[in-house]
Amino acid sequence: MFLMRIGPAGEEKPVVRIDEDTYVDVSDVVIDFNEEFFGQGRLPELADLVADRKAAGAVSAFAGERIGSPIARPHQILCIGLNYSDHAAETGQDVPAEPILFTKSPNTLVGPYDDVRIPRGSTKPDWEVELGIVIGQRTSYLNSVEEAANAIAGYVLVNDVSERAFQMERGGQWAKGKSAETFNPCGPWLATADEIQDVKNLDMWLNINGQRRQTGSTSTMIFDPHFIVHHLSQFMVLEPGDLINTGTPPGVGMGFTPPVWLQPDDVMELGISQLGQQRQQVIGAR
Repeated sequence: MFLMRIGPAGEEKPVVRIDEDTYVDVSDVVIDFNEEFFGQGRLPELADLVADRKAAGAVSAFAGERIGSPIARPHQILCIGLNYSDHAAETGQDVPAEPILFTKSPNTLVGPYDDVRIPRGSTKPDWEVELGIVIGQRTSYLNSVEEAANAIAGYVLVNDVSERAFQMERGGQWAKGKSAETFNPCGPWLATADEIQDVKNLDMWLNINGQRRQTGSTSTMIFDPHFIVHHLSQFMVLEPGDLINTGTPPGVGMGFTPPVWLQPDDVMELGISQLGQQRQQVIGAR
């Protein structure tokens, strides 16, 4: 299934995408795609409902509604740094021996076509196309990497927008450069894990103002999604609906000589195969 949330910000309703033109409205049986929904293990039930409604012709046509993040604000957003071998090379840093972990404020989450706002005092705003993991059940101390598959509800496209001066030059954790408002566009849909045949072989790309900046593949991940979930479960409890951003391929702004930073009115377009595309306009500080 492909889960979506459509409607004005704060008033999104849950739907299941059938194709680019149609969806099944499930808002009468699902309050939201949130921690409660995933924690109750309702994906199989929802799949049956959608199949029945689709067979009965109970489908709706998209009519230009705003598309929100496919998940409601999660309990936490966790992020993995330097997780692509070719991205580590462009930054001149060593490949990490184990996943580098940092956090991102959950209130950074916005829809895939919402504006991205540069924060006050920003001098080095940057972009990062990433694969996101959505956790499907309360998870801790997994015994094996293989067990992690059962803990994953699905995958999403995310833009891990960053402010490099805040991240690298302000004497503290990376979260400083990752947690400005609007810094985590997500969607347009969540593809349940069964829809992705090979999560280790997904094409990724990002354009700035129509110019290709990032071209990559999840095949160059250092730590794959199952490894990441197993690893994190040794240090914390992962809650249903939690989002994990898994790192970016080469081509980020700070990797250019000289670096290239986002400016107001820039347009970011990005995508991952099977997970759709995003488009954001950059706006100035408020």
